[in-house]
Amino acid sequence: MSDKPESVGREVLYDVVEGHIGLVRLNRPDKRNAVNGDVAIAMDWIVKETERDPEIRVVILASTADGAFCAGADLSEISKGRGHLLSTPDGGFGGLATARREKPWIAAVAAPALAGGCELALSCDMIVASDTARFGLPEVKRGLFAGAGGVFRLTRRLPAAIAYELVATGDPIDAPRAYSLGLVNRLTTADKVMDEAISLAKAISINAPLSVRESLKVARMSFDHPESELWQVSRKTSALVFSSEDAREGPIAFLEKRAPVWKGR
Repeated sequence: MSDKPESVGREVLYDVVEGHIGLVRLNRPDKRNAVNGDVAIAMDWIVKETERDPEIRVVILASTADGAFCAGADLSEISKGRGHLLSTPDGGFGGLATARREKPWIAAVAAPALAGGCELALSCDMIVASDTARFGLPEVKRGLFAGAGGVFRLTRRLPAAIAYELVATGDPIDAPRAYSLGLVNRLTTADKVMDEAISLAKAISINAPLSVRESLKVARMSFDHPESELWQVSRKTSALVFSSEDAREGPIAFLEKRAPVWKGR
């Protein structure tokens, strides 16, 4: 594992809460949490650290700024010719957009998530949002392109016609409508977004970590593979999970009427 970069604990905060939940908070409030090179490097390291740490079962991505979840790319960095630093070789934009990971991530969005900020939220598996949050890809309004996955991830999470409208107009969608359309998992007030995100994370973290990881792995493949291939993968995954220590522990704990003690293997 590479050494922890200095930007972890500065531009991006990382803590472990509730024992098994990684809490990641973008921390550039004066820049509306826009992504610069330091953020990308920190996020890249954090993704790898949470994957490596067997105690971490789920990760929450949030921010410390009240006014923005993330404003996207730091345009001042791009204007200085440093736009290439906003991505990492393994993680893509913000060190997250193309990162390979097995553990679930939840975006806790208490303020607007626009442009690259929306793409970071879409990089997560689930979204908890405040009723005042907004999501959008305004790049077309400025002659740009949402190149961190937003143009196709929106279509996977929303009805196609709605996604096409958002992509082509650049206009945002508010969180209540996003919730009604299935983009947002849980909707609450801004002051309760973190509590709701932790509640969702805890509901995941009490489950067998191997089962969660492998189940999500197959679920994510459903967009890209025909059902015949998914059946093959599902059978192999079933054999792996059912032969694990946790698969033996779960039924025993149920019969003994106690909480299971997961090993993650």
